[in-house]
Amino acid sequence: MKHLKTRTVDRSDYVVYWNKAEEFYDTMQHAYKNRMWTSVGLNAVHCVISSCDAVLVKSEGIRAAGDDHMQAVELLSRSPIDGLERQIATVRRIIAKKNVIAYEDREFRESEASDIFKQTERFYHWAFEYLNQK
Repeated sequence: MKHLKTRTVDRSDYVVYWNKAEEFYDTMQHAYKNRMWTSVGLNAVHCVISSCDAVLVKSEGIRAAGDDHMQAVELLSRSPIDGLERQIATVRRIIAKKNVIAYEDREFRESEASDIFKQTERFYHWAFEYLNQK
């Protein structure tokens, strides 16, 4: 198992990361309503990253300290949270789209925005349930 750089965070600070996730989620919804597909995609990616951070901080008291967003996903996958495997697969798919959305020389299409929107919504609601269960 590969060692990942982490930062210790007080578990109560999960709220800071969740507030970021909420803001990205709200912005994603606004962008979707206004047919701003690139903004939908990038806000979706950032929403799931912040949601991952919130869940990790609450469950483990840590967050990823590296630049690679997949490290947060890898750390989360190591958490003993029930039903996590499916969520991890969703997050990996969403984060993997970041380069397509931000850096490829083509438009991010409505169909892609619609897909990432739905996937993000599902993960966001799962994270909300997890964070509010205790």
